[in-house]
Amino acid sequence: MFIHQACMTVKRYLMAILGTTLSASRTRGFLILLCVSVPSFMINLDSNIIAVSLSSISSTLHADFAGVEWVVSAYTLTFAALLMPAGALADRYGRKRMLLIGLIIFTVASLLCGLSTRIVMLNLCRSLQGLGAALQLSAALATLSHTFRGAERARAFAFWGSVIGIAITLGPVAGGFITQHLGWQWAFYINIPVGLAILIITLLVVEESHNPHAGLLDKPGFVTFSASLSLLTLALISGNHLGWGSVVIMAELIAAALLLAAFIYLELHLEHPMLDLRLLRSRTFIGVSIAGLAFACALLTMLTYLPLYFQTALGVDPQTAGLLMLPVAVPLFIVPRLVVTLLTPRYSGRALLTLGLVVVCVGLCWLALTATRLHYLAMLGGLILMGCGAGILNGETAKSAMSVVPPERAGMASGISGTIRFSGIVIGFAALGAVLFSGIKNVIAISLPLLGVDPLRDMARQIAAGNLASFHTDEVLHGVAIISFAAGYQRLFFYAAAMTGVCAWLTWRLVSPRDTAPEPS
Repeated sequence: MFIHQACMTVKRYLMAILGTTLSASRTRGFLILLCVSVPSFMINLDSNIIAVSLSSISSTLHADFAGVEWVVSAYTLTFAALLMPAGALADRYGRKRMLLIGLIIFTVASLLCGLSTRIVMLNLCRSLQGLGAALQLSAALATLSHTFRGAERARAFAFWGSVIGIAITLGPVAGGFITQHLGWQWAFYINIPVGLAILIITLLVVEESHNPHAGLLDKPGFVTFSASLSLLTLALISGNHLGWGSVVIMAELIAAALLLAAFIYLELHLEHPMLDLRLLRSRTFIGVSIAGLAFACALLTMLTYLPLYFQTALGVDPQTAGLLMLPVAVPLFIVPRLVVTLLTPRYSGRALLTLGLVVVCVGLCWLALTATRLHYLAMLGGLILMGCGAGILNGETAKSAMSVVPPERAGMASGISGTIRFSGIVIGFAALGAVLFSGIKNVIAISLPLLGVDPLRDMARQIAAGNLASFHTDEVLHGVAIISFAAGYQRLFFYAAAMTGVCAWLTWRLVSPRDTAPEPS
């Protein structure tokens, strides 16, 4: 009774503040928009803000490269694996209920992340954050779609998309400032007051909604998909430590492939599958999915790798590293508006997707050619090109996918698009990490031919994690560490560029210009 009275008091207070300028219905709509947009902002901000903190986390918790990789992968892996099941839970058990549960889990997990004193504890808490994020995002989008109709829905989604762009833009800068002045723990603590405020507003203004036709949760599909993705990520990250010919690594890769095959078989034969594979009969949908996967693997992973490069190779502090990311981040916020105004009315989705991938490919090639010069201005053009290409792709991938999907399957298609994006981040981050480690190890082996196998591996792991402090006392080792680090990143950029170029060609071949015809402004 006391809690109910307190909530009603807070509600009347909020209405009194906003009611002077907005009607009651518009005030409620605005508050609901905050309830679905702010959690999405936190989710995207948290995935980007931590990128600038990785070097400090590695030093503070004495983590090797695999441990640092899991700080990112534990979050995105859980998020990607649970996104589609979370949508089914929200439809079946209530969007408001799942949004509240997701907010509570995410906020508590953020507190535990900040309190972590060991890398294993931090990574476990990051997985818990991923669970909360998946529940929040799926429930938030369903609530947004249920609450707003017609032109209001378009404006609401536009506002939501702008919030995501701001989160991507602010992430590196905010992460650098927080890490340098408050400590990396506050990259997580900042979520706590925001989460509590949105939790209270959600309790007060969001109405419960369900999908009356929601089917049963596809448990076999969820288990096989998440297990396959987890084993693949584990193999890609552990391969650097155990060796790619290891029996354990080979077993993990084979098991991941078998589980993926089982997932496909189950989805083809279940009455209510988590993924309707009939969507894959459309060549355009496959091509758009390839473009989305390339965007995540080659570009979104760079939002994590580049700050580590700036801090280690260029020797800048976390705050400066965040500011150096602005040429990539700002176009992600600005370019989509220019695309909608100037390009969308004139060019098909196929042309825009291919253009975006080609621009990203050229930007990555630029970075590869300048990575070993260890000079930021030499890399600036490549960073700007990457940001512009990402700005084209960020909205176009979702829009083109929806253009070939019947309205009754839009929710599933949206879930597939989100799962592809975050699965791409997980796989791309782990795979490019293996490329980086291999490049560093090869240069060390050539520079220090008398170094044993185990010391070589240990040195490569420390360098890949950005821990060069232990080599400062030896001028030769420190020089080798810097050279090998830059060479490893050069290889990473080249591999990412090659993958993007291949995906650009596949996108052009598969996506139909008729299915993705220009839309009048």
